[in-house]
Amino acid sequence: MSELIIDRVREFAESLLPGLGLELFDIQFRREGHGWVLRLIIDRPEGVSLDDCSRVSRETGDFLDVEDLIEQQYHLEVSSPGIERPLRSLEECRAHLGKKARFKLRQAIDSERVIIGRIERVEDELITVLSEQQKTYELDWSLISKARLAL
Repeated sequence: MSELIIDRVREFAESLLPGLGLELFDIQFRREGHGWVLRLIIDRPEGVSLDDCSRVSRETGDFLDVEDLIEQQYHLEVSSPGIERPLRSLEECRAHLGKKARFKLRQAIDSERVIIGRIERVEDELITVLSEQQKTYELDWSLISKARLAL
């Protein structure tokens, strides 16, 4: 049932957001400590404002009220990916060239399982990172289990 809800809300969001200059970064519907949460994470290159989140929340809330998709009590949250946003693909890494990122690896390289440094280059399946210790690493995307921007 939650996949149907996610699919319907995704369809709605993907029709709404481009007109507002926004894009859908992620959508989640799951049970958390305080109950069910429907979370829309929106984005745009220059960042997301509180007004953007409020407008998308209002529009999505109205849509959900009319469609009556969700039977149980839930909380609707609309936010941005944040400063330490996940990097989910090589394209997202490429879009953040020159920025500091944290890469968690599936296996150690030079006995390091976590590499933190500036993204220098993205070519083919390789991400070149200059670490905080001024060491250059070439990370194959397949070896990265988690990547995110870092402060």
